[in-house]
Amino acid sequence: MRKISLVLALITSTLIAMTSEYNIMVIYTTDVHGNFFPHNFITRTPGSGSLARVATYVNAIRNAVGSDNVVLLDNGDILQGQPTAYYYNFIDTVTPHLVSRIYDFMGYDAASVGNHDIETGHKVYDRYAAQTHTPLLGANVIDTTTRQPYFTPYKIIERNGVKIAIVGMLTPAIPAWLPENLWSGLRFDDMVETAKALIPEIKEKEKPDIIIGLFHSGADPATDTSGYHENASITVAQQVEGFDAILMGHDHRAFTGSVTTPSGAKIPVINPANNADNVGVVDIYIVKNSDGSVIQKSLNGEFLNVDAFHPSPEFMEHFSNDIEAVNNYVDREIGVITSTITTKDAYFGASPFMNLIHKLQLDISGADISFAAPLSFNASIKKGPIRVGDMFTLYKYENMLYTMRMSG
Repeated sequence: MRKISLVLALITSTLIAMTSEYNIMVIYTTDVHGNFFPHNFITRTPGSGSLARVATYVNAIRNAVGSDNVVLLDNGDILQGQPTAYYYNFIDTVTPHLVSRIYDFMGYDAASVGNHDIETGHKVYDRYAAQTHTPLLGANVIDTTTRQPYFTPYKIIERNGVKIAIVGMLTPAIPAWLPENLWSGLRFDDMVETAKALIPEIKEKEKPDIIIGLFHSGADPATDTSGYHENASITVAQQVEGFDAILMGHDHRAFTGSVTTPSGAKIPVINPANNADNVGVVDIYIVKNSDGSVIQKSLNGEFLNVDAFHPSPEFMEHFSNDIEAVNNYVDREIGVITSTITTKDAYFGASPFMNLIHKLQLDISGADISFAAPLSFNASIKKGPIRVGDMFTLYKYENMLYTMRMSG
């Protein structure tokens, strides 16, 4: 019996010696909306979250576990929301775009494209895509001329012997929101159908150990926008086998949970919401044989608030000239207002705030009638000098002004 026990022990120890364990951490941001610095350039007050704080957290994790064990991703909607982005979208178009430089400085490995990135128009996102070294992902954004993905469909990232495929997709409801001149030559395919075609191809061609969906699309599968399946992230996980985790965005709703795949496996699904107040984190644990095959893997997801972290001094110093340039831009005085106006009035009756928007729209368009809506409940412009930054209080994003000629 002692000989048999000894043989079994030797076999067991040999098998253990032939396996390797790996721990990889995936960190991601989503719907940053221009919140790069701990300052709100619209209200000109200190701000929460920000990529400056995320940089501190990411650096701490890299120092703790090693850069070779960390993957950093972004999930789109980063080009609209604060003057920091607007300034480099439309004012300073010569300097390399601030977002591309931030991606490079922080060492982002890949980024999906969001609907608010498309809303900036071809000139902006094409220039930005050409400047950044970070692959921009969008498997379901199709060039109608070539019938190929306009952006990179997926990115293979290798960390310490672990091969991870990052599949990026975008909510397909773009045509329901944006005029075609902003996305001319593009088609936005259904996310489920795109994943069904792409995942077998990735498995066969790349043979990854892990497949992660980086989807700029929300959680509620019942959301239908003009016939488009707007929030399809969970539906993809439920209907398409092969994903090990789904990283969501778009709907600005913090979420952690799991979804059952067609084979019955449970995979983590997370969303850290918006404005870089939180980061999403996925811990990956893998055991591989000596031949490289995966014999065990587990993934756990959560989101973490970053307000407890001080903004990275290195980050703030590196982009100090950009902060100064944007500050000078938003502080420029362009007029005077004799009384404070707020959007609150618009929800209960006549509103000087909305009257200002109507007057601007009528003066610019030459139209006879103006339609507009407030985009927030408590935005205000204070009595006194009006500065460029106050204009972002009217409309935070570069919403389009339509003119229609009607008869009858």
